[in-house]
Amino acid sequence: MDTIASLFSFITTPVSWVIVQFHTVYGAIFGPDTGWAWGLSIVSLVILIRICLIPLFVKQIKATRAMQTLQPEMKKIQERYKNDKQRQSEEMMKLYKETGTNPLSSCLPILAQSPFFFALYHVLNGIANNDTVGVINQSLLASAQKAHIFGAPLAAKFTDSSSDVAALDASLTTVRIVTAVMIVLMSASQFYTQRQLMTKNVDTTVKTPFMQQQKMLMYVFPIMFAVFGINFPVGVLVYWLTTNVWTMGQQMYVIRNNPTPGSKAQAAYLERLTKHVTHHGKTRGRGERTIVKAIVAKGRDRNEHERKFINGLSKAGLAAQADGTVVKSEGAVATVTEDGTPTTAAVPKRQQPKRQSKSQRQGGGPKQADEPTSLKKADEPEDANKPEDAKKATQKSGGGTRSKAQSGQRKGGPQRPKSPSKK
Repeated sequence: MDTIASLFSFITTPVSWVIVQFHTVYGAIFGPDTGWAWGLSIVSLVILIRICLIPLFVKQIKATRAMQTLQPEMKKIQERYKNDKQRQSEEMMKLYKETGTNPLSSCLPILAQSPFFFALYHVLNGIANNDTVGVINQSLLASAQKAHIFGAPLAAKFTDSSSDVAALDASLTTVRIVTAVMIVLMSASQFYTQRQLMTKNVDTTVKTPFMQQQKMLMYVFPIMFAVFGINFPVGVLVYWLTTNVWTMGQQMYVIRNNPTPGSKAQAAYLERLTKHVTHHGKTRGRGERTIVKAIVAKGRDRNEHERKFINGLSKAGLAAQADGTVVKSEGAVATVTEDGTPTTAAVPKRQQPKRQSKSQRQGGGPKQADEPTSLKKADEPEDANKPEDAKKATQKSGGGTRSKAQSGQRKGGPQRPKSPSKK
C-alpha cells in the first residue's frame, strides 16, 4: 500500500496540503483536534474539487444535448433494424463516430474526481495506520486521530475490530451505527440522483443504449457504494456523501432551468415559462432567450411540449422571435398543428356580399329588410303629397304591374319560355 501511495504522491501530496490549509482555518474556530475542524476540511475539499470540475460538467451537459439531437436519427435506425440488434448497434456506433458524440460522457465527472478520491483514501488510511502522508506530519497525525465525527473516529471503518476502534478511543457500536447511517445516506442519495435523471430529464419517446446505460447505473452505483462503503474510513464516507449531495443539488438546478427536450422536466419548465412570458410580455435572462431561440429554430421538428408553448404565446397575442425574444403579434393569431405546421385560428373571415340573381340586378337590387311588402299600402301615404300627374303615372304603372302579375307573367326580366306541348 505504501508503494502504491508513493507512486501516486503527485496526487496525495496536493490533497493533503489542501486539507491541512482548511484545517488551519477551521481549527482556529472549532479547535484543532475536533471532528468539526477535520470534517469541515474534507467537506471544503469536496466543494473545491467540484468547483474546479464545473467546466467539465458544462462539457458533459453539451455532450448530453448533442446526444439528444441525434435521437430522431436513432429512432430511424431502431425502426429500420428492429429485427437485427447487432446491425442496430453497429449503425448506432457509426452515428456516434460521424457526429463526434460519446454515450459515456455522463461518467466524466465521476472519472475526473476518482484520483482525488484515491488520494483522500490513502491520506485517511495513513491516519488510521499511524503513517504520515504528504504534508501531514506527526503532530497533525495525532490531531486527526483524536477527531471524532458523531462519536466515530475520522479513520475508523465499519469492518474494524473492537481493538482497532479502542485504539482510536471510540466504541465499536458507535462506529458501526455512524458508518451504517452514512452508507445508507450515501447510497440513497446516489439512487435518487440517477432516478431523478431517468424519470424527469430523459426523452422517453426514443429508446437508446444511453438510456439503458443510465438505467443500469441507477441500480449498480448504489449497490457498489453499499458494498465498498463498509471498507471506507469515516472521512471517506463524509467525502462521498458530500459529493453525492452536491451532485444531486447541481442536477436539480440543471433539470429545473435547462431540461432535456421532450422530457417531463421540459413540460414543467415551458409551462412556467409560458406563465411568466404572458404575464410580463418578455423573456428574462440569457438562459430563457437561449431556450426560446432553440425552440423557434426547430420549426417542424418541435416536440409536443414546444408546440404547446408556441400556441400558448400565440393565444396571448405574443410571438417568439428567432433571437429568443418575445414581441406582441399583429393580425392573425398563429397556432401550430400536430405536425408543426403554423396555421391561422380564431380569426373571423370576411363576409362576401350575397350574389344577386339576374332579375334582381335588372330590378335595381334586392329589397331591403325595412321595405314594405305591399305596394298598395306603401303608395297610399306618398300619393297624398304627389302632384296629380305623378299620381296618374303611379296608378298607371301600378295597374300594369298588377295586371301582369295576375296574367301569370313574371314581373321583370326575361319571360319564362313555354314548354313544348307533347303531340
